[in-house]
Amino acid sequence: MTLAQEMFTIAPATGRAIVSPAQEALLTGKALWLHRAAEADLPVVPTIVITRSAWEALQSERRTRDDRLRVHWVATLFRLVGRDGVPPHLVVRTSAPKYTAGLMQAQVDIPAPQSESESVDPAKPLAKAISEAFDSYSSDQHWLSSSDKTARGRQIVLVQALANGQLRTLLTRDVLAGTLGPASATGQALPKLPQAASALVEKLDALAGRHLSCLVEIDGEKARLASARPIAIAAGAELEAAVDRVNRGMWTQDQAVAAISPARLPQLLHPRLKSDHEAEPIATGLGVSPGAASGLVVFTAEDAARVRARGRHCILVVTETGPTDIEGMKAATGILTARGGMTSHAAVVARVTGKPCVAGVRSLHVDVADLSCRIGDREFRSGDRITIDGSDGSVYAGALPLSQPHIGGAIGTLLNWSDSSRKISVRTNVETVEAARTALSFGAEGIGLARSEHMFFSPERMVALRRMILSEDEADRAKALTGLVDFQTGDYAALFQTMGGRPITVRLFDPPLHEFLPRTDEDIEETASSLGLEVRQLRQRLERLSEVNPMLGHRGVRVAITYPEILEMQMQALMAGVEAATRRQLAPVSVEVMVPFVSMASEVTWIRERVMAIAEAAGVLQSGRALFSFGTMIELPRAALRAGDIAQNVDFFSFGTNDLTQTTFGISRDDAPTFLAAYQRKGLYDQDPFVTLDQKGVGELIAIAIERGKAVNPNLKIGICGEHAGDPESLRFFAGLDIDYVSCSPYRVPVARLALAQVEN
Repeated sequence: MTLAQEMFTIAPATGRAIVSPAQEALLTGKALWLHRAAEADLPVVPTIVITRSAWEALQSERRTRDDRLRVHWVATLFRLVGRDGVPPHLVVRTSAPKYTAGLMQAQVDIPAPQSESESVDPAKPLAKAISEAFDSYSSDQHWLSSSDKTARGRQIVLVQALANGQLRTLLTRDVLAGTLGPASATGQALPKLPQAASALVEKLDALAGRHLSCLVEIDGEKARLASARPIAIAAGAELEAAVDRVNRGMWTQDQAVAAISPARLPQLLHPRLKSDHEAEPIATGLGVSPGAASGLVVFTAEDAARVRARGRHCILVVTETGPTDIEGMKAATGILTARGGMTSHAAVVARVTGKPCVAGVRSLHVDVADLSCRIGDREFRSGDRITIDGSDGSVYAGALPLSQPHIGGAIGTLLNWSDSSRKISVRTNVETVEAARTALSFGAEGIGLARSEHMFFSPERMVALRRMILSEDEADRAKALTGLVDFQTGDYAALFQTMGGRPITVRLFDPPLHEFLPRTDEDIEETASSLGLEVRQLRQRLERLSEVNPMLGHRGVRVAITYPEILEMQMQALMAGVEAATRRQLAPVSVEVMVPFVSMASEVTWIRERVMAIAEAAGVLQSGRALFSFGTMIELPRAALRAGDIAQNVDFFSFGTNDLTQTTFGISRDDAPTFLAAYQRKGLYDQDPFVTLDQKGVGELIAIAIERGKAVNPNLKIGICGEHAGDPESLRFFAGLDIDYVSCSPYRVPVARLALAQVEN
């Protein structure tokens, strides 16, 4: 494209503009929307465009007293002259990809040049305004292509005919409600507008398919567009607008589904900070569970329960959470931790329970004995107020105003449309009736991961579980297991009934034992007392159970093999739960037993023989009232590589992407935040692999395992049950594989439903 072609008309005073594809590629910001409006035959104030390269060439030409480009420039300016032949006064505007402070404000009422030479003379009004507009692009932050060496030359400035009527700033839709405008940009009532303004706004909305802030010339009963730019809006308004466009016939249902970013849906399911707050965060960490919460600082689960019992909100502030904190996490309005990442205990439990959580705040130091903490250079004591934003990881002093989520009909309508085109099922990771009901309300189609050990997150059950873990011999374990069977039977029966015949995948015990054992002196003393042991005896047993790397130690299938009585207990409880549920409901119970942390086919075979023997002996399966299948989690690289061997003995694979990422990278997922941020700043990692799946490494292992498993067992069902199943970018990758379902925490179910519909369309 020549320099002469880099000064062109997008909305002439008369006739139509002819814009080449190369010229159209230069258009950005206001220029792009004005061009699209003019191309759609909407009334637009006469407008021309010039690039920095063309303008600098005109200035160079002026200094050499040449006029070849100037002739073309003057001819372009004349496209702003109306049928009366009188050159109008002019307006000069910047037109960057995004609005940024520092850009030149529109220069208005500029007299038309009196001569050709004046049109390029920086001492004269028009040329001076154009030069100042280009100068306001002072840094590459104004330009999306800043890494491109040619981006500077492609920057553009608009020159327009001055509008003679009144100028009004109108929004095409209300930023909070999403209703069709004209809407006020200030919140104050608009003056009476002609019908032409409403018609222009409606046509712009249909054309753009997004909220625009428009500068419109009102001249009697006429309306013309002078400027337009997209604006940020509330997620709820975006959904309402999308549904409304379908109802008006502007969009198809598929277009509405494609238009909404799945990452914005959590904003509708949690309270959030009001956008007009001016507070500065005192610290930042990882936003691991979305939403915002304000409340009193508490440091223990007991204090959280007491504060909640008084009807007040609180933020549980701890160094890190473990299973013993579960009651406090449920009681708290939000959770703040010094350690942990996206798949830490705090993060997973917070997402399941729908609590906002900020983790990995390195400037947070907790002194439980003193009931105080330091966040940065600020000290907080029990009862002080703080606010956390689990969406971006910000921590604020004091209580900031929150806006409650607006869940209207639009989100349900949109998700129903997405379900009609989605082939991959969306399940949830839950193990309590309360969480299951939440997930069902968000459209979950089953449970893809019910973690057995999480059913013991209550004080009396924790005592029973610890008694089993700390048993010295088989007789002690058998005695301890008796109580656990009763607990789990009732839990399973209630869960099966709640899910109403939908498939439920129950993972066999997979407790990294250290997470369930007492850690503090106070906890050790209480546990010793509840178990009838001397503190010294308990400490000795804890030392014997201590592991250097418990996440790669005595857990998962290894516990079931070394302590088969634990496997037997769990299967007896599971079968008893199935029997109890079948007596209370008409729909058959669909249960899938999953063995975790396997690395060899021989482990799977050993477990399967015992699981099937217990199931058959229970007699429940023969009644036809229960559907039963057996499978395994693929969460170790060796299991992925030997998937063909393993597939011969299972009905399904479910990929535990949290552990598979951890074991593939050799990175502790809870310790990773201490250095991953530095890796990302240095460009070594594009993103946190515990947040968005590493497709080249972990993703390739998953693809290999699916291919090898299905080659041996074509009927093999495939699921994904790690937290990556709720990440939109990871879901795009999973949708390209031969999988049957994904399973994520309840509050991510809507995200998965929409994201999968978008990639499957």
